[in-house]
Amino acid sequence: MAIHELTRDGLVPLKAVTFASQSIREREDLQRILRTNISAVAPDTFVLAEEFSDWEDSWRSIDLLCLDKQANLVVVELKRTDDGGHMELRRSATGR
Repeated sequence: MAIHELTRDGLVPLKAVTFASQSIREREDLQRILRTNISAVAPDTFVLAEEFSDWEDSWRSIDLLCLDKQANLVVVELKRTDDGGHMELRRSATGR
């Protein structure tokens, strides 16, 4: 999706850039800023934990674990690369 700047005379397309080309790091920059401004990506959501990995058989962590107004858990995973990485989150047979 193209992003444009609104000028007095019309719309000017902005050049696409990557986080890497702008020296924006995932955890040290993006995650830190979203932690305190989560409403930018998930309105009406509260951050419960950062780098959460306290579940059975975890070998990776959730970047930001949040809770919405309906008490649903919201997982926010941040990726700077196009491949998106991979994480499986499963609910156990016991519901835990």
